[in-house]
Amino acid sequence: HCLAVRAVCQREIDCDRGNGYSWKITLLRNYWKSKVKQEWLSGKYSNIPSRFSLPEKSMYPMDVDTWGEILEAELER
Repeated sequence: HCLAVRAVCQREIDCDRGNGYSWKITLLRNYWKSKVKQEWLSGKYSNIPSRFSLPEKSMYPMDVDTWGEILEAELER
């Protein structure tokens, strides 16, 4: 699970590990973020008509760099 999460959230994982978090805590901090981020990066929400069309679990607190990655992926589509 840790490697799968790191594949999507490498920057976040490396930062947490650099700050001394254990793998268990790092996984708990980033697991759902990686799921939501992967859905956004894959384009699952690219053609939604409004914010009301987003599923309830499509949002997760993410930093500006993560949203920047998502926006760049959208611009490339």
